[in-house]
Amino acid sequence: MNKVLSIVLGGGKGTRLYPLTKDRAKPAVPFGGKYRIVDIPISNCINSGFRQIYILTQFNSASLHMHLAHTYMFDSFSKGFVEILAAEQTFEHSGWYEGTADAVRKNFVHFRTQNPSHYLILSGDQLYRMDLADFYRKHVESGADVTIACTPVTRGDASSLGILKANKKNEITEFMEKPGPSKNIDDYKIPLELKEDRRSEGKDYLASMGIYVFSAAAMDKCLENDFTDFGKEIIPSAIGSLKVNAYTFRGYWEDIGTIKSFYEANLDLTRVEPRFDFYDERAPIYTHMRNLPPSKMNFSNMNQSIAAEGCIITNASISNSVVGIRTVIESGASLHGVVCMGADHYEWDEEKKRNLEKKLPDVGIGRGSVIKNAIIDKNARIAEGCRIGVDDLPRKDGDFGNYHIVDGIIVIPKNSVLQPGTVI
Repeated sequence: MNKVLSIVLGGGKGTRLYPLTKDRAKPAVPFGGKYRIVDIPISNCINSGFRQIYILTQFNSASLHMHLAHTYMFDSFSKGFVEILAAEQTFEHSGWYEGTADAVRKNFVHFRTQNPSHYLILSGDQLYRMDLADFYRKHVESGADVTIACTPVTRGDASSLGILKANKKNEITEFMEKPGPSKNIDDYKIPLELKEDRRSEGKDYLASMGIYVFSAAAMDKCLENDFTDFGKEIIPSAIGSLKVNAYTFRGYWEDIGTIKSFYEANLDLTRVEPRFDFYDERAPIYTHMRNLPPSKMNFSNMNQSIAAEGCIITNASISNSVVGIRTVIESGASLHGVVCMGADHYEWDEEKKRNLEKKLPDVGIGRGSVIKNAIIDKNARIAEGCRIGVDDLPRKDGDFGNYHIVDGIIVIPKNSVLQPGTVI
């Protein structure tokens, strides 16, 4: 009887998402008002019937561990689990994970006790909704040793992804990792006779999604070496020695591993018809059930925005924004193009009195503050009369203490304090 182990690669330090990853692992970064990034691949697994899931990470894993422990609790009859495997020292190895393949290799001691027939390898920083059961079924039917999920992309997107060639039997014949913008890769274009949807003008290349199925025997063989990365080393070497197939996915797929892509993917959720739909009851995205009260809007104007549960918004103007859990927005505030992650707890009157003595603003958005084109991490204290991203000021990327600018986007880190009248 086949047994599939799902392995979510949590990534390293998450430098491309810094400062959102300053105090948390990349999979634990809040997304969409109430979720965490890791909820996406885990939910895809659960909805596809794969309930034995490991998360591999090695940096700032405390908040991720807490989220998983409070969210994914399977009954004792299902034999399901979601567990973190953080880098650990053993008598065989004492270093960090050196790459995606190295992380899997160093955890074979845990995986083999489960006696899996197949390994399903997933990325921890992508936004998509995929029937992984169909992916796995096509892999088994094809008799392949390895199957790579891939998606059509433009030449611009192909620069930073692994691209591949596949024949009419979906067998991968060549693979190139991150060709860059200047290299001539016309030879990798999808042949017209293989393009099912010719309306996707410009999407002429097949790119690896970083999602793989390996038979257990193939995984053992592929990792009998010192290679550290799947995309750069394991997959190219496997193509010459094993049967490696392509599985083409034509739905929405987005890498949200950078500040810019993360910001844009969040704001896309506010569109009338977002490309990623959280409202599909047939395949829900699971997250921590907090039992918060519904959000309350007092004389406010909200346009094309999302407000998660537990918010209190008073006499504010909000447009094209994501307002996270427990966000308190005071009278006269204005948000446009803002991703606000909310707060971990409400402040009681006693706390507010103590904060007042320390000259600390309340958690949330203060009276009359105006914010545009920014990411506000959890528990930020933005006092009254602040102006963020509004005025036509010269801005360059960098770390400026209580705020960062990344790709032109202002990021207010977790637990930051902005005093009254701050202008950024």
